[in-house]
Amino acid sequence: MGDLAIRPMDRSDIPDVAAIEQAVYATPWSPRVFFDELVMDNRRYVVVENSTGILGYGGLLVVDRDAHITTIAVAPDMRGKRLGVQLMLALVAEALDHGAKHLTLEVRVSNTSAQGLYERFGFDPVGRRKNYYKDEDALVMWATDIGGDEYAERIAAIRAEESRLEESA
Repeated sequence: MGDLAIRPMDRSDIPDVAAIEQAVYATPWSPRVFFDELVMDNRRYVVVENSTGILGYGGLLVVDRDAHITTIAVAPDMRGKRLGVQLMLALVAEALDHGAKHLTLEVRVSNTSAQGLYERFGFDPVGRRKNYYKDEDALVMWATDIGGDEYAERIAAIRAEESRLEESA
């Protein structure tokens, strides 16, 4: 896979991000949505890339003490390579850097692998949004007190495990 880098998304990334979006989601965002999102002060977007290009991306909306993960996706051929973990670590760091105390997101009820990832990051299911995805309900998940010691320990443990896995690869 080469050396991975996570960095802020910029306008020049949008064609590659939109291609991943098209491949991953049944109702993808248009490139215009990404252009609009990038100019908003309370939005943060990151990409994960290597020498071959962009492999995934994630977005965050920050409002006061709450941050909402708006999107996260990994190219289909790159799934299972722990890129979702790297993107989640970056989004958590962005949320904390911008003063958020809580994180929320929606996920398809059928997407149990993503739910497992989010649970690892301390997200708990708190409700459902009926037909959120037009063809399926969304599970609403929250991680609270992300600025606290317990959450910091959780993130440190995830980082340590990722480092161990990287060293053994």
